[in-house]
Amino acid sequence: MGQALGCVQVDQSTVAVKERFGRFDDVLEPGCHCLPWCLGYQLAGSLSLRVQQLDVRCETKTKDNVFVTVVASIQYRALSEKAADAFYKLSNTKAQIQAYVFDVIRASVPRLDLDSTFEQKNDIAKAVENELEKAMSAYGFEIVQTLIVDIEPDAQVKRAMNEINSAARLRLAANEKAEADKILQIKRAEGEAESKYLSGLGIARQRQAIVDGLRDSVLAFSANVPGTTSKDVMDMVLVTQYFDTMKEIGASSKSSAVFIPHGPGAVKDIAAQIREGLLQAESVNQ
Repeated sequence: MGQALGCVQVDQSTVAVKERFGRFDDVLEPGCHCLPWCLGYQLAGSLSLRVQQLDVRCETKTKDNVFVTVVASIQYRALSEKAADAFYKLSNTKAQIQAYVFDVIRASVPRLDLDSTFEQKNDIAKAVENELEKAMSAYGFEIVQTLIVDIEPDAQVKRAMNEINSAARLRLAANEKAEADKILQIKRAEGEAESKYLSGLGIARQRQAIVDGLRDSVLAFSANVPGTTSKDVMDMVLVTQYFDTMKEIGASSKSSAVFIPHGPGAVKDIAAQIREGLLQAESVNQ
């Protein structure tokens, strides 16, 4: 804004206050105006109509005795139709707004616990805005928006809250891991049971095949060699199995040495022992 030869310029989004001999005379809109100073006119000052923002930090205590710092952002502007009131009635607009913000916040937050304070911050902002709107409208100001931008608990409280949250998440992770281990053990047990079942079926079929083969061999040998009995055929089969076993023990480098009677006559003793065991088992069952 400049002044030369009694002419002044008022910038856009700004109004100027004109006085005559120290008394309010008029509000000058943006543009060029003539102020003949010789007639007692002078420019008292200017007033911006732009939206301004004031950040207020207020420390207070919640219902559960936790100290928090509430940060509120107040957006306000002067009304052109009430420019005279805005210019003359308040000497420190920001201090006045800050006092009302402190009053509302310190009256609202102590009725809420910490969690409710976070949840109801919009209600707190609305209460601050309503109170400011009623108070500041008389001074020619409009409250455009009120925001609670941050709620900062004490550092120790914040650390404790983080530890509680971390413990809860660790407990949940442990439960999920235990459930996963349980499922793995169940599936492993089911797999082992199925494997043993199939292995048992294979062994049973193998033994059935051996019995069938021995029966066929005994019948064929008895039919082709006259005068032989089933006992003679079984003795020969046992001798054959005996030599096959001795061969496998000698061929394997990792097998444990087993010392048993290894003469051919020992086969007869082994066969007799097997037969006697079977006969004794049958007598006990009867």
